[in-house]
Amino acid sequence: MPFTPRIVFVTAPNLEEARTLAEGILNKRLAACVNLVPGLESHYWWQGKLEKAGEVLLVIKSSAEQFEALTDHIRQHHSYECPEIVAIAPQEISPAYRAWWESCGRQ
Repeated sequence: MPFTPRIVFVTAPNLEEARTLAEGILNKRLAACVNLVPGLESHYWWQGKLEKAGEVLLVIKSSAEQFEALTDHIRQHHSYECPEIVAIAPQEISPAYRAWWESCGRQ
């Protein structure tokens, strides 16, 4: 089975929701790790108005192969009408960390 690492960024409105999302993602083995970064201040356009809000950033270590299932899980359990789900492909990963990350996706 191929393994194509992806780092997925998701914002949540508060730490409680971020923790619930992280736990569900990890319990379903949709990622190897989820980092929660509280204290984020987001400024954005929403429905024609400039908004700002405190948020928590989830940094999810997943894979391209899991992206669709991960996205479905987030959409089902997120309180936002349009949650941020952005995946990037890392250019370089240390060999030891990549081996661990990949092994988590195969369990």
